[in-house]
Amino acid sequence: MLPLEFYQRKDVVQIAKDLIGTSLFTKMGNEPLTGGMIIETEAYAGVNDRASHAFGGKRTKRTETMYQTGGIAYVYLCYGMYPLLNVVTNEAEIPHAVLIRAIVPIEGIETMQKRRKGKLPIANGPGMLTQALGIGMQHNAASFLTFSLWIEPRTIEIDETLIEASKRIGVDYAKEDALLPWRFRLISRIAY
Repeated sequence: MLPLEFYQRKDVVQIAKDLIGTSLFTKMGNEPLTGGMIIETEAYAGVNDRASHAFGGKRTKRTETMYQTGGIAYVYLCYGMYPLLNVVTNEAEIPHAVLIRAIVPIEGIETMQKRRKGKLPIANGPGMLTQALGIGMQHNAASFLTFSLWIEPRTIEIDETLIEASKRIGVDYAKEDALLPWRFRLISRIAY
């Protein structure tokens, strides 16, 4: 699995890019191992980023997880319904996070299909991804250094030209920060 030092680096944008091609896994109780290769992420740079939940130093019960030391999960409900998974980065009191937007399913595909009730695609979006992997609010503040939720290093070489940078999705309220090219996506012909 990725070491703690990976998450505690200072550049959240670089971490978001470096997560492309790594693999996210979950092991929920007696259920089979599920996971896949991360192919889409978005960086959120805390207090200086209008798109971040922590913009301006905002601290709420929900955002407190973002202020912890990097290497844990920040899970929140989108529209009060869909849990979304973020990777907290940097050191304590610097609320940086990376939203995991999509994976290519590799392991436990049948289990992921059951969790998604047969809907396709399986994990091409942040809400679908958490449903497929069995991630919920109980995983908020969970460490990525456990064998229930973890990320493994790249096992294949990724040509940097295949990682596309673009503006983040659904953050138009963030004005000029909405235009920052902090969404990373692996460009491929793989169907997911």
